[in-house]
Amino acid sequence: MPAPPPRSVPPAADGGARPGGAPADLAEVWTVITGMYEGYTAGDRARIDAFLDPQATIWDSATPELLCGRTELNRVRDARPIPEDGPAETGLTAYGQVVDVFGDLAVARYWLRVEFRAAPTELARNTAVLRRAPSDGNWLVVHLHEDIQSAPEPCDR
Repeated sequence: MPAPPPRSVPPAADGGARPGGAPADLAEVWTVITGMYEGYTAGDRARIDAFLDPQATIWDSATPELLCGRTELNRVRDARPIPEDGPAETGLTAYGQVVDVFGDLAVARYWLRVEFRAAPTELARNTAVLRRAPSDGNWLVVHLHEDIQSAPEPCDR
């Protein structure tokens, strides 16, 4: 399994596909990602949804089809086992982020460590595409791709 990416990767010297970004934009994008998982940990669906474009597409790690929009996401959410029926998550840690901003579009790549009370820890590679909303300038996730790995890597929090 590949090692997690470094916490920061310098932008391409020629300004190519790795532009980096202004520190404030990079921090705002990462706040969206971590805020989304804080909402998940708190069981606050409205808080999670505040970070997602209503028409966002999602490759959910536990669902074979591409989810298109909030209605399909809610269908999958409602079908998930409740903690009493499956392994309860005890912690989520997003780390190893590499974020680039292209004007009003951002791409965030990161690892997500998912710990369970009675199951092995999972490690997921994630890619999120965000856009800056023209109405208020806030970043929203427009696409999220989760990819579960077979064995976890150490978390370098």
